[in-house]
Amino acid sequence: MDSTDTPSAAGAGAPGPLRMTVRRGTAADAPALAAFGWRVFFETFAPDNDETDLKAYLDAAYTPDRQAAEMADPAIDTWLLEVDGVLAAFTQLKAGAPPEGVAATRPIELWRFYVDRPWHGRGVAATLMQTVEHTARARSADTIWLGVWERNVRAQAFYRRQGFTVAGAHIFVLGSDPQRDLIMTKVLGPGS
Repeated sequence: MDSTDTPSAAGAGAPGPLRMTVRRGTAADAPALAAFGWRVFFETFAPDNDETDLKAYLDAAYTPDRQAAEMADPAIDTWLLEVDGVLAAFTQLKAGAPPEGVAATRPIELWRFYVDRPWHGRGVAATLMQTVEHTARARSADTIWLGVWERNVRAQAFYRRQGFTVAGAHIFVLGSDPQRDLIMTKVLGPGS
């Protein structure tokens, strides 16, 4: 699933179907992905967080060197979704040990999943989630797990619509601020 063109129904008031392409991220994408991730995370969480903590986290997590290293890491799968050649969303899955409460034999973490605001409600997230599930199955995962901020109600609702349920909670440190994330899981049954 290295490249997929996906015509999708457009959102209300949009002129027509979106032309979406999902492709694996490469080292050449690192600068654009770092800038995109930094901006989208900031726009999403700035209203509810201390700017110093937010920028400390972002300046460490979203640099071109960091993104290039993540895309070179065999434990991480990075996928970019573009609409008419413009980056609209990205996701990263990460193999590794899950937190307590995730009961699975072969779990994989949906580590990052971000959609730029203009594409909310237009089928972009659902299309990208199909790639997440395909990738998880290709890695022989039996469960996808993720952490989502307890105050991010919109994301929680999306994940519930995609079949995720709450399995616990853990702490995510944003800068110097320990925050509570809900742990959500989805068991990958045959053909689910």
